[in-house]
Amino acid sequence: MEELVLSFLEFLEKDKCLSLNTLQSYRRDIEQFITYLGDIKIKNVANTNKATVITYLMHLQKKGRATSTISRNLASIRSFYQYLTRNSIISQDPTEGLESPKVEKKLPQILSTKEVELLLEQPKCDDLKGYRDKAMLELLYATGIRVSELISLDVPDINIEMRCVTCNKGARERMIPIGTLSANAMKAYMAKSRKLLVQRKDEKALFVNINGKRLTRQGFWKIIKQYKNQANINKDITPHTLRHSFAAHLLENGADLRSIQEMLGHSDISSTQIYAQIAKNKLMEVYKKTHPRA
Repeated sequence: MEELVLSFLEFLEKDKCLSLNTLQSYRRDIEQFITYLGDIKIKNVANTNKATVITYLMHLQKKGRATSTISRNLASIRSFYQYLTRNSIISQDPTEGLESPKVEKKLPQILSTKEVELLLEQPKCDDLKGYRDKAMLELLYATGIRVSELISLDVPDINIEMRCVTCNKGARERMIPIGTLSANAMKAYMAKSRKLLVQRKDEKALFVNINGKRLTRQGFWKIIKQYKNQANINKDITPHTLRHSFAAHLLENGADLRSIQEMLGHSDISSTQIYAQIAKNKLMEVYKKTHPRA
């Protein structure tokens, strides 16, 4: 079964052009399912059926997995079985007709414009790390790119003079404009910090750690947590919070959903529409607070 999993992941990578994070998610979900099959003495995926899959989902539920996690697992397993069916490895897809558990869509946490300003003011440009952190936070809020995209950026991906950044690590390439403040922060980082941090002239990574190597996702998580605490912001800020705030603030200030969808890199407009709900909720909140007969 290990060979089948590897061939499935290779198919996803080459034919579906999925991002590294998405591939890792598929790998984790399928490998956990295969481990479960081994635990219940099933050595051949052809010997599984609909009851097997349902029992596994119940197993995840008993372990306290969130509904969203169970739904994602079923989606991964369904894709795996569809691949096996198309390649005549199994004759029938046991996930056919299985409905995913309904997931309650929670609105993402966003910062107010004042909270964003407060967060972005925290990095002090008085050392190498300060210049780098200021540039990263400004770029995240200016573009709404994912943290995985941020740390994957190479030097040629940013054009400070043209004020744009190119993201090409996902399924499709997109170019996003950056504003004056972000461009200035990037210019300062490149001139006063990065060239001193890198230890190899051939290092392509745009953002590097103190050892001169590409910054990791975990490294960035620690950075944003540090500045969140310094700013005394009580909200639960994650690396994705600036992305959500970017989209919500654009919508509040008149941007259309299609443009926001393009900048965020969403393949489906439905993923972007959640920000319209945030804007609607805020409008209702303002109405209730300010209208004399609300």
